[in-house]
Amino acid sequence: MSAISLRGLSKHFADVRAVDDLDLDIAEGEFFSMLGPSGSGKTTVLRLIAGFETPTSGRVLLGEHDVTDRPPNRRDVNTVFQDYAIFPHMSVRQNVEYGLRVKKVPRDERRKRALEALATVRLEGYADRRPHQLSGGQRQRVALARALVNRPQVLLLDEPLGALDLKLRREMQIELKQIQREVGITFVFVTHDQEEALTMSDRIAVFNEGRIEQLATPVELYERPASSFVAGFVGTSNLLQGEVSRTLLGEDGTFVIRPEKVSMVAPDRAPDGDDGTCVARGVVREVVYLGATTHSVVDLDAGATLTVSHQNSDRSIDAALERRDHPVVLTWQRDNLVSLAGSGPGASPEEETA
Repeated sequence: MSAISLRGLSKHFADVRAVDDLDLDIAEGEFFSMLGPSGSGKTTVLRLIAGFETPTSGRVLLGEHDVTDRPPNRRDVNTVFQDYAIFPHMSVRQNVEYGLRVKKVPRDERRKRALEALATVRLEGYADRRPHQLSGGQRQRVALARALVNRPQVLLLDEPLGALDLKLRREMQIELKQIQREVGITFVFVTHDQEEALTMSDRIAVFNEGRIEQLATPVELYERPASSFVAGFVGTSNLLQGEVSRTLLGEDGTFVIRPEKVSMVAPDRAPDGDDGTCVARGVVREVVYLGATTHSVVDLDAGATLTVSHQNSDRSIDAALERRDHPVVLTWQRDNLVSLAGSGPGASPEEETA
């Protein structure tokens, strides 16, 4: 059964179609992410599910119940926001209990449930602290506990990690996924950060201009993007099209290949390409050292610019940095090409998922 079903859902603001005739099913117990740039419609969809916005047309169902016309407090969902909205004058336990107090849950019961929720988010022993005594990650967990204590059917998360620093954000990505597995609640997570979505999600919907460009698992989304928009937004992609694809591949169309699937060798070590290997000559324009990896930007003789990524080792770093302005040969396997036009040497997204 679907935890959430959206049918023909649209939301217009004057002449802007923020959400445009959307159909979507989210399964029970799923960690589902809505990914896209600012203004793509993902947050508006979340607000429509929560009841904070009224749809222009279409229906919102939670399980078998049509909740389109219900106010937020009559929907079995809770929302965690980026700013946490924790009451500074209350203790951690009082913050977590707040929703239960509103529902007039007896004192002993709400205290028990609050402590259980704090244990779920790994905050045992923090019940009597005030929010100003907590780190950013701990405050985020308090907001999560406050949402979980109500035992909602669906938990909506609106970019809750956006205010955290990079290291803490990555730690919380793993924590959130583990918590979701333990409690078994459907999580709907909104983000513009592709790493967050790829790390945590069971499935991801990539939004663009109020519509879903592609709905897939993280692996399918990254390895088999369905459009040039998805290929460019999720990770780094190299596009080969027009005259470049005709010259290098002998075929018309638009093809994508990820930087880590491209190898770079000196011109005197270039393969002949008879074994299905694609070969392209060019000159290294720039080398970008990123710690664990190095990206080399190569201007091809055929006219395109490709990025090559490789893991750094003790011997490879200096050699990579010295390649700037030098001629090189790029190679890749034809099987690693993905056709965005549905034909060509690489399998199309539709063909590979059939």
